[in-house]
Amino acid sequence: MSRPMRVAVVGAGPAGIYASDLLIKSGTEVSIDLFERMPAPFGLIRYGVAPDHPRIKGIIKSLHNVLDKPELRLLGNIEIGKDISVDELREYYDAIVFATGATADRHMSIPGSDLPEFHGAGRFVGFYDGNPNFSRDWDLSAEEVAVIGVGNVALDIARILAKTADELKPTEIPDNVYENLSRNRAKVVHMFGRRGPAQAKFTPKELKELDESDTIEVIVDPEDIDYDAASEEARRSSKSQDLVCQTLEQYAIREPKGAPHKLYIHFLESPVEILGEDGHVVGIKTERMELTGDGNVRGTGEFTTFGAQAVYRAVGYRSDAVTGVPFDDDAAVIPNDGGHVLDLETNEPVEGLYTTGWIKRGPVGLIGNTKSDAKETTDMLLADWADGKLVEATRPEPDAVVQMLEERGIAVTTWDGWYRLDAAERAQGEAEGRERKKIVEWDEMVQHAGPEYEI
Repeated sequence: MSRPMRVAVVGAGPAGIYASDLLIKSGTEVSIDLFERMPAPFGLIRYGVAPDHPRIKGIIKSLHNVLDKPELRLLGNIEIGKDISVDELREYYDAIVFATGATADRHMSIPGSDLPEFHGAGRFVGFYDGNPNFSRDWDLSAEEVAVIGVGNVALDIARILAKTADELKPTEIPDNVYENLSRNRAKVVHMFGRRGPAQAKFTPKELKELDESDTIEVIVDPEDIDYDAASEEARRSSKSQDLVCQTLEQYAIREPKGAPHKLYIHFLESPVEILGEDGHVVGIKTERMELTGDGNVRGTGEFTTFGAQAVYRAVGYRSDAVTGVPFDDDAAVIPNDGGHVLDLETNEPVEGLYTTGWIKRGPVGLIGNTKSDAKETTDMLLADWADGKLVEATRPEPDAVVQMLEERGIAVTTWDGWYRLDAAERAQGEAEGRERKKIVEWDEMVQHAGPEYEI
């Protein structure tokens, strides 16, 4: 064929960018448009990582290098299924890869889950990361807080709540987040995991960094440090998990350092009820669990009540459906065979549609998993193209889709626009001695990154 393969990748987070990079490096001539619903790229790295984790945000540098490549074009501020349908996309592209991730919170059905101070982790992360889709204000009047979950998101939430606003001021947080955190009254934060230390989903560095704040006293009950045969095997088979256990053991046996904010990490405590009074959260009730030898647990019938005026559930994210694409509501993923999107009724591949990342496999795994996941998907796509299995686009010219979006009056943000937005955020930060201060408002981001640049 005399032209490059035209591919639309939907979602400009790590999954979509890694898939694009693999296609570019494949040896097949490609022309890729990377569609993003937000005005800015980078997805979870921009809007899902705590602001005091610059090391993880450094991943943006490698993603930046991919987006600089001439084979790749960013088209932001576009919602697929609303601004342009999937069927319309087929006119312009030979293949479409969905990498839309997961930002909604998984529900947790226990008594009291309808109380107003029972929050999903994603909503709070969206607040403190300045995601324009989430609230600008947050009630931080609770002096005692509970966090359900023992993964990195739970750890981020607990740490943000236990730190002072001034500790976070040097980061990229916008003014509204700093002002809210300045009113934070939390003095005690409890984290709860229903299984043991060897089943915790922390990464070692993040767990160890928790203790670097002078304002946080990390407390682990020595009785919670318990391992069964499966737990010991988990430690032997994973250096990372063993380091997590070692750090938790050190927290359990050391002398207190006298920090003003107490952060308790509880294991073998399963939340069974959010306690309410007069329509508001006043505590959380847990059942003591015991390990069963295979890494699982069973209840002991012993219950404990902890005071809390707010409870955050960090039990996983959930993907949202894309209009016009098959979606498994129960698993909250696009049905697939490892790469091809599958029809819900026939279980056969839908011609030309592919998926990768959390929308493909659920919200599990780290960045490394996303890379290997993208390779599996792109290998399938490239094989289909080589075998002539794809129906060719009828309007493959790169200008055609842009012209259509302009005719619909959509203010498309671009990669050049990101450079302008990035410069504006850095300038705001520099004025206050910071590296960056994030711009929060959607329209303001579009003004910087869109076609009508008039700032």
